[in-house]
Amino acid sequence: MSKLSEFRKSYELGELDEAQAGDGPLDLFSRWMDEAIAHDVSEPTAMTLATVGDNGRPSTRVVLLKGCDERGLVWFTNYDSRKGRELAHQPFAALQFHWVEMERVVRIEGRVEKTSAEESDDYFHSRPLDSRLGAWASPQSQVISSRAVLVANAAKAAARHGLNPDRPPHWGGYRLVPDRFEFWQGRRSRLHDRLVFRADAGGWQRERLAP
Repeated sequence: MSKLSEFRKSYELGELDEAQAGDGPLDLFSRWMDEAIAHDVSEPTAMTLATVGDNGRPSTRVVLLKGCDERGLVWFTNYDSRKGRELAHQPFAALQFHWVEMERVVRIEGRVEKTSAEESDDYFHSRPLDSRLGAWASPQSQVISSRAVLVANAAKAAARHGLNPDRPPHWGGYRLVPDRFEFWQGRRSRLHDRLVFRADAGGWQRERLAP
């Protein structure tokens, strides 16, 4: 730990200018995601989700992106979890993708809404059986006495629901409807490229930020 202040990295893999960015964020985000997947980035769909509790304290965790289109970005989780409770209180959140291997970061902010029951059902039934049973077995974010509780709950869920469990009522999707995207590309000498897209009544406004 005493050597942390001595750690240095020079960012030299790419650049981001306005001509590359285009007029809207979705095309650029889709292109960067495709490039992250093509470059075998570790967990390219992993994103940090930040929410705020009713006490004003922020919290973060990593979730997986499961859908993205002009309506927003989608992930699935337990509605009774800490993030679910915080989103019920304050339906705004921030997402961050960090593709270390490509020296890129994408930050996204916006309002959060639940996906439709049909969307949640479709995704739930596409999951492996063990994952579907796990949604029944885990009282996410609640205190449990030991891992044995989860194992026992999973066994009970398997006995009760068999090979085709229904989606639990406490489990489903969220969609972040974005109003701000920031694209960060590492550059030499810490003179990084930062382009922001902000939503307004006329569409998207693009700005460059100092690093």
